[in-house]
Amino acid sequence: MTARIGVVTFPGSLDDRDTQRAIRLAGAEPVALWHKDKDLKQVDAVVLPGGFSYGDYLRAGAISRFSPVMETVIEQARAGMPVLGICNGFQVLTEAHLLPGGMLGNDHLHFICRDQKLRVENAETAWTVDYEAGQEIHIPLKNMDGRYVADRYTLDKLEAEGRVVFRYLDFNPNGSLNDIAGITNEVGNVVGLMPHPEHAVEPLIGSGRTDGLPFFTSILKKLVNA
Repeated sequence: MTARIGVVTFPGSLDDRDTQRAIRLAGAEPVALWHKDKDLKQVDAVVLPGGFSYGDYLRAGAISRFSPVMETVIEQARAGMPVLGICNGFQVLTEAHLLPGGMLGNDHLHFICRDQKLRVENAETAWTVDYEAGQEIHIPLKNMDGRYVADRYTLDKLEAEGRVVFRYLDFNPNGSLNDIAGITNEVGNVVGLMPHPEHAVEPLIGSGRTDGLPFFTSILKKLVNA
């Protein structure tokens, strides 16, 4: 039976179609989910894609967090459903308190778009089992509000529990504390990161690399073995 992975579209989402394509390339069935619909259509996992939901008004991800679909996503995530938040989706996850900390504007106050080198710190989450801990990858990055922040207690807890999933290498593009590019919740089913793995799944499109494809093959492996 083919795994079904939902991709939520908010007003201002930019990368929902790209994410659906990445899911399809990995061998799963992408399912379009609309932000006003609480029904998740019996999907096995959910991706909150990148973009500028609601124009990033008020604060990035703050309005989307109250979309009807998020009520169900929050409920299901807490029950164990795998959820991935990419860029704006990561911001939504922090606003929904599915992940700790928050996102602020880049420390240089400019939008940034580049191919970013990362180190995989945790290869045991639902979305990273096809990577190896310590593996270095390149994933495209594009954001304006990508600076991950948290209080010292939260940062120490994330580090001690191995919940930093990705870390920026060579260059910190937005001033994120501890060079954090992505984190997970306590049980590893919810992951958020700022770079865009859906733009690195085919050698002829996007970055020209396929370093992002294991995100989507990882979740298939996790669902099959669940």
